Amino acid sequence: MEIFPERTQLVLDLVGVFFFAVTGALLAARKGFDIVASTFLAGLTGLGGGVVRDVIINVRPAAFEHPVYLLPVVLGAGVVYLYYPHVPRFRRTLLLFDAAGLGLFCVTGTVKALAADVPAVSAVLLGVTTAVGGGLLRDVVAREVPSLFRYDDIYALPAVVGAAATAVLWRFDALAVWTGVAASVLTFALRALAVKYGWRAPLAYRRQAPDG
Repeated sequence: MEIFPERTQLVLDLVGVFFFAVTGALLAARKGFDIVASTFLAGLTGLGGGVVRDVIINVRPAAFEHPVYLLPVVLGAGVVYLYYPHVPRFRRTLLLFDAAGLGLFCVTGTVKALAADVPAVSAVLLGVTTAVGGGLLRDVVAREVPSLFRYDDIYALPAVVGAAATAVLWRFDALAVWTGVAASVLTFALRALAVKYGWRAPLAYRRQAPDG
């Protein structure tokens, strides 16, 4: 079942890989890694979530099937190598690119799962996995607290909204390139607003009011 044209899917994937690769390379630069380690971390971030998704749905990972997926990884590492000294605010830049990658991958990951005849609910979960998997691997390898587990950050929830919106659009035969892009923009906007205004999800426990 084809939802997006193959070329469109490829272009969206490559753009998403680039966005996430930049975040991996930015973190590597901040950590003082060399260019080889920076490229590795960029690749892990850009390709990790998609590889996990493809393994789960039992298809050959697109990153191994099409060597072109390595180009945005190298490009992302190269851009950071050249321009990192001119980036005045590291965290804001990383979050901007991370939100863009999150928005694209939650949609393309869900679409690829749906195209493989995965049930809609499972496709949403795989879309979220695609979106957050690379960032999770990036932070763990770089010995950072993953954004997914930070109490003061909403990371996965925007991806859930975007992936769910994609599945709903598919259910009502309204999923096309422009509606998919709209779901991606919605995810990006939610993530950006969460960062700007410090939105948080409820904690895993209920706070007790102080005595007295």
